[in-house]
Amino acid sequence: MTLLEYNGVNFWDGNVWKIIIQLAIILVAILLSNAIRRKVKFINKSLLPSSVIAGLLIFVLKFIPAISNLIDTQFMEIITYHALGIGFIALSLKTGVKAKNKNKAVIVDSGIITVNGYLVQAAVGLIISLIFFSIGGFFFAAGLLLPMGYGQGTGQALNFGKVYEGMGFTNGTAFGLSIAAVGFLFACMVGVVYLNILKRKGKLKLQENRKDEANEMKENVYQEDEAPLSESVDKLTIQLGFIFAVYIITYLVIFGLSWLSEEFLGNFGTNTLKPLFWGFNFLFGSLFAILIKKILAILTSKKIIKYRYINNHIMSRVSGLFFDVMIVAGIAAIDWQDMSGLLLPLLLMCSIGGILTFLYIRFVCHKIYPEYPYEAFFSIFGMLTGTASTGMILLREIDPNYETPAANNLVLQQLPAIIFGAPLLLLMTFAGQSVTNCLIVLGIVLAMLLVYNIILFRKKIFRRRKKNVDNVLALEEKCDEILEEEKEELTD
Repeated sequence: MTLLEYNGVNFWDGNVWKIIIQLAIILVAILLSNAIRRKVKFINKSLLPSSVIAGLLIFVLKFIPAISNLIDTQFMEIITYHALGIGFIALSLKTGVKAKNKNKAVIVDSGIITVNGYLVQAAVGLIISLIFFSIGGFFFAAGLLLPMGYGQGTGQALNFGKVYEGMGFTNGTAFGLSIAAVGFLFACMVGVVYLNILKRKGKLKLQENRKDEANEMKENVYQEDEAPLSESVDKLTIQLGFIFAVYIITYLVIFGLSWLSEEFLGNFGTNTLKPLFWGFNFLFGSLFAILIKKILAILTSKKIIKYRYINNHIMSRVSGLFFDVMIVAGIAAIDWQDMSGLLLPLLLMCSIGGILTFLYIRFVCHKIYPEYPYEAFFSIFGMLTGTASTGMILLREIDPNYETPAANNLVLQQLPAIIFGAPLLLLMTFAGQSVTNCLIVLGIVLAMLLVYNIILFRKKIFRRRKKNVDNVLALEEKCDEILEEEKEELTD
């Protein structure tokens, strides 16, 4: 055995370099896309993130056979799946954001609006998929991938696309990932067009970012109570250690829950709960990250741990890295050949769902956020068709210094959105089991949309009702006065 051989495997064999080659393709594509975005004027003006451009670049290059052979679609899917979970863990480990907007009701309303966007997309998607199912052979629950791809992003589109493939939706993964890719394009293209329309009408002004990034970096990179830079281990290593410790805990818990569900719940556990558990790797990861963060805070307050080891700035960079990689890998994993026969329902779902999302969010934001309707609209619309990052990109065009509460709402609405959106996520696998279940889910989605809108507009509804009651009372009082006057006249 030579120095370049281990257990019969040569270090120059393709499998040894496979992971490095795939990661290199993703990261080099991001570098090229960033250069293209800076140099090509119309692409820069489109506000498309470099990660989306990189994903589309790899997707286009896959049509060249020599390059296509280098790209491992299955590995790209795996990267997308894990990058989603790791990115959410990194975000969840960060210490809390201090709210500019102290009104908790507005944060809850923001969460409800987000979920209502999912419900609008789910209703549109289900109706279209059921129509195509009745015409001939389309998977009846495919429409539920619209809120996953548009509202949740590449990771969840992949997760539930895989689940639906197991339920009989041929090429469900490619369909879900395609929705996510179209969502980014829809968010940026429509967002930019609407920005310019509003600008021409004089309703808003595009502003320049005047933040002092150097001072901001000094404030965020190092805090006084953190471990000193002179520690024997690098700060980035510590952050990654916490992230992957949480991810291993996540894996063990999901593995245990899956085993229990299969052992004690039979087919229901295997077909329904198991895919749901593994599909929610990001949610389990977030919960355990919050738990670990709380434990660290308690240990620090009791002086058991001397320093605060979680660094918000580095965690933001790590989450940004993994979300960028997730988006690139997710778009690169789309196999265009698998989309034959799925293009018409895909285009109808994406266009109708996108337009109705646009109209609904615009209407709601003017009613709920009268002081900053456009800032709220662009942040939420960008998130509901792309990701939270897309929403922030659009918001920065009109509120670069985050002077309105719109950016803060976008961050803090996540918890109420998870609570109000949980029923929809739990219904995903139920809908995929039969047409009857799918129709039941459509009814539930429409009922949820109605109830959540009543909750959202509760103040206006009760205010209008009170106004109507006051008007009736005033009318009755007026009638009584008239009757009294007539009585007096008759008496005279």
